[in-house]
Amino acid sequence: MMSGGEESDDKVVIMCCASCGITANDDIKLRQCTACYLVRYCGVKCQKQHRPHHKRECKKRAAELRDEILFKQPESSHEGDCPICLLPLPIDPSKTILTGCCSKVI
Repeated sequence: MMSGGEESDDKVVIMCCASCGITANDDIKLRQCTACYLVRYCGVKCQKQHRPHHKRECKKRAAELRDEILFKQPESSHEGDCPICLLPLPIDPSKTILTGCCSKVI
């Protein structure tokens, strides 16, 4: 169970404030932690109050998200990769004469 919501047997997710436990409804909009996106808060007061409990987990998850973005490999084109430098070849080879990496026609 995550601290930002609860999951019951029929897969209905109920979002609640990680600090005070108040549930989201038409009057109360919960805001996600902008660093880790794991927990939600009903207001700034609850966020500040819960910060000491959440700080370590938040930093860990934020680092994981940052690494995911940094190390995500770009999708290769249908032409594959250059056999010399291993960079992806352009999607439309008719528009380029030379490869961008080694300046040789392959």
